[in-house]
Amino acid sequence: MMYGVTPPERQFDLRLPDGRVFAWSEWGPQDGCPVVFCTGAAMSGALGFGADRLGALDVRLIVPDRPGLGRSDPHPEKTLDSWVADVQCLLHTTRLQKVRVVGFSQGAPFALALAGADLVGAAALVSPQDDLRHPALTPLLLPDVADMVNAIATDPDGFEAAFASFATAEGLWNLILGMSGERDRLVYLDSTFHAAYRQTLDEGFVRGARPYARDLVNALGSWPYQPEEMCVPVDLWFGGQDTSTVHSPDFGVILAKRLPHAKRFLDVNEGGSILWTRAHEILERLLAHAP
Repeated sequence: MMYGVTPPERQFDLRLPDGRVFAWSEWGPQDGCPVVFCTGAAMSGALGFGADRLGALDVRLIVPDRPGLGRSDPHPEKTLDSWVADVQCLLHTTRLQKVRVVGFSQGAPFALALAGADLVGAAALVSPQDDLRHPALTPLLLPDVADMVNAIATDPDGFEAAFASFATAEGLWNLILGMSGERDRLVYLDSTFHAAYRQTLDEGFVRGARPYARDLVNALGSWPYQPEEMCVPVDLWFGGQDTSTVHSPDFGVILAKRLPHAKRFLDVNEGGSILWTRAHEILERLLAHAP
């Protein structure tokens, strides 16, 4: 199966005010409704989703390479706030309005940052990494995840340097497969999907592991916004067969209560790969929100 995965239809880059290059890939009609996709851990922007549905839905899917991943230059002091500033430059330069955002896995905090800055009118978080520092979630974390969260809270710079010293694309791929249940392995090991996913991870590590380690610190550290203050509607999508230990440990039950305008969807037959198996429904629901 294709799972809506095809090579990028267009690729662009932008010179930011500080001189860095910020790059992104696109799928779908150029005059379609703009949807920014915040990719998962260490993924470049070369892996989209729902490519076979974008024309019918009239969606222009915009997938940035986060700084240091893929074709975007590194930002040595990257934060969620600096990510917002980079995307704001992209949207201003391309004159895009009525934008929506999708965040997958580790991309969820980056998507919520855009929502918290009022850059988007609606958000969909799919198999998202949760706010794992929240006290209500602490008892639900596995020991290795809890240790990682604590290490980042105690010494973020030290954790970043240590993690970057051993992280690799191959190691991350093996970790993803090792945490995946049967439903997700069926998707991830599909020949077309596997090749595309491995490519996006290889591109994510093309400048070394430090940019990914920085993303990890930002995503698992203290968020610069509070979900309780979000004004935009947020859809939360989960697959009951998702066995990843770094996604939401309660399938978004607590997060949905924290977000004032959230609706939670749980499909017990899907896994963490629900973004690719139910892309049409996710996008259709996202587009239904008033901009």
